[in-house]
Amino acid sequence: MFQETSAPLSNAEAMKQIGFDALLHNLDPLGWIVLVTLVIMSVSSWYFIVANAIRNAMVRSRADKVIDGFWNTGSTQEAIRELEAQPKSEPFSKIALDAASAVAHHQQAAGGGNGLAQTLSRSEFIDRALRQAVARESLRLEGGLTLLATVGSSAPFVGLLGTVWGIYNALIGIAAAGNASMVAVAGPVGESLIMTAIGLFTAIPAVLAYNFFNRSNRLTYAQFDEFAHDLHDFFATGARVEGK
Repeated sequence: MFQETSAPLSNAEAMKQIGFDALLHNLDPLGWIVLVTLVIMSVSSWYFIVANAIRNAMVRSRADKVIDGFWNTGSTQEAIRELEAQPKSEPFSKIALDAASAVAHHQQAAGGGNGLAQTLSRSEFIDRALRQAVARESLRLEGGLTLLATVGSSAPFVGLLGTVWGIYNALIGIAAAGNASMVAVAGPVGESLIMTAIGLFTAIPAVLAYNFFNRSNRLTYAQFDEFAHDLHDFFATGARVEGK
């Protein structure tokens, strides 16, 4: 990253030349690999940040409407039709539909003398279906969180790698030129430090988003569990437990 100049520069002028454009001009192949990796990390994390923000907002905005709509309908069949009309990405309706499907399947299997239906009670059959549905929908909410955690934890080190490599090349260039003045050192070293800054700018939004979505998902998981318990009581006994 050593850059020769045709005329001597003052310290102030040398500092003014430090910038992203100068960094790009002096990158070697490994430096480009580090920079491209950080760009890919940043783009990927922002994609999942936006996608998860939209998805979580839609789920939270529809949750009360779907739950209240299920309990306020005149009959179970009418409630199921309303649930089936919900978007495919709506999790609460899918949990309720899985419970209703489990009830219908158990009744059909029990009427046909199926061994599994005779072994498992209606309550156990519904409980298994609800557990699977809640686990499935919870897993869908976690999409992208692994990538955000990976970017948040590794991007600073990727940027640091670029900085270390850049400073190493700068020192080799300075030693070869035999010039260790402030003018010769400030530019290459300053440009290398930009890599660390890029790594931090990539990691910080990912870390903040990961923590935010974790908190938001925990609230949604609690709603899943509460709704699933109510569904279990309703489909197992034919009535919702009072006070819920």
